[in-house]
Amino acid sequence: MVETIYVYLPREAVHVWAPVDAEHVRDHIYRIIDCRGEDDSVQFGKGELVRCRRQRLHEGEFLTAYEQWTSNGQGP
Repeated sequence: MVETIYVYLPREAVHVWAPVDAEHVRDHIYRIIDCRGEDDSVQFGKGELVRCRRQRLHEGEFLTAYEQWTSNGQGP
C-alpha cells in the first residue's frame, strides 16, 4: 500500500517538507518509492528505508521521515 510521507528539503532557506510516496515495510519503517521530482533536493531519496514519526507542522500533523534505516534493522 502506497502512503504519503514527508521528507525534509535541507537546501531550502526555511524549513520545507516535501510529500513523497512510500511503501510501509513494518513498524515505523517506510521505503521511499517516488520523490515526485524532488530526487536531488530531499534528505532521503528514492529506494531508501526511513524511520518515520508523526510530527506537527504548520498545516497539521503528518508522517515525517527523520532517519535512514538499513535493511539489517539498524539505524545509520
